[in-house]
Formats: sequence, structure tokens, C-alpha cells
Amino acid sequence: MTTSPDLDSIRAACRAFPQGFKTLYLGTSASDGQPEASYAPFVADKGKYYVYLSDLARHSANLRANPRCSVLFIEAEGEAQHLFARKRLTLRCAVREHERSSEAFEHMLALFQARFGKFMEVIRPLQDFRLFELAPLSGSYVAGFAKAYALDGHDLADIRHRQEQGHLSPDAASQSRLAQELSP
Repeated sequence: MTTSPDLDSIRAACRAFPQGFKTLYLGTSASDGQPEASYAPFVADKGKYYVYLSDLARHSANLRANPRCSVLFIEAEGEAQHLFARKRLTLRCAVREHERSSEAFEHMLALFQARFGKFMEVIRPLQDFRLFELAPLSGSYVAGFAKAYALDGHDLADIRHRQEQGHLSPDAASQSRLAQELSP
């Protein structure tokens, strides 16, 4: 008999996971729909993620043209128990740019300064840099094999174990090998 996962513990692990990172992977789309993968240093505040990006980077133009993105936090390969099941958090986000004259801009740049130090003094005044807020709308958290969860609702508090379809094996012997490989 399988037991249901403790969703409160999963939710707590999911929320703690990004705290181990200083950068995030960013998936954006250009105005013509072409996908672009990149990364950026970030600051988290009140459930949102903030990136400070140069207009010289394509992801900056992409976020302005199409204010949606995907964010990925993923366990380092060297730390993963299995490369096919690296822990990861993927978030689908709405994007908002904060103007330099706003209180939010000043507040967030102070947090960037605290997190990234003196380098921020170099790039803060550069006029081609923009502050983007990435507000998660939904997401998924994978904690390992058969440990995939959908995240929805306010503050992504609604969590659901994604077990609607398991891995399909062609025969009993393959199913047995899969079960052995996935057991802790």
C-alpha cells in the first residue's frame, strides 16, 4: 500500500529550495516567438523574484516584448542522486518592469547591494539596466522519481502530487527493474 506524501513538508521543501541559489535560469520568448534560455542573478522578496538586466542581453528585450517567463532552479549535477531525477522547481511567471524612479526600484536595488556587494555600485547607475519583477503564477516541483508536484493558487500554496499517470513499463520484468532502480 502506498502512502500519500506529507504535502505540508513538500510545500516547505519547495519554498526553501530556491534559497540555496544566487542565480536562476530564465526562459523567455522573443516578440517573434523564438525561445531563449539564459540565467540571471536574482533577489527574492515576498514570494517574487527580481532580476536586474542589461538591454544588451536578449532576455531583457524579450521580457519587455512578452511579459511572461519561466524560471528554473535545479539541483547541481554533482549533488543529484540520479541525473534523470534532479530536484527542480519550475515557475511560470508574470513579468513587470519597475521604473528607476519607483520606491520598489530603490528597495530592490538595496537588496541587490546587500546580496551582491560592491559590484552593484558599478552596474546600478548604468541606464541600460532594468529591474524586472517575476511573479509566480503556477509551477512544478520535482523532488525525485515519482515525487512530482503541481503548484497553483495564491502564493502557490495549493500543492498536488502529480500521480495521474505513472511511468509505463512494457512488461513485469521492466517494471521490477524500474522499481529497484527507484527505491532509496
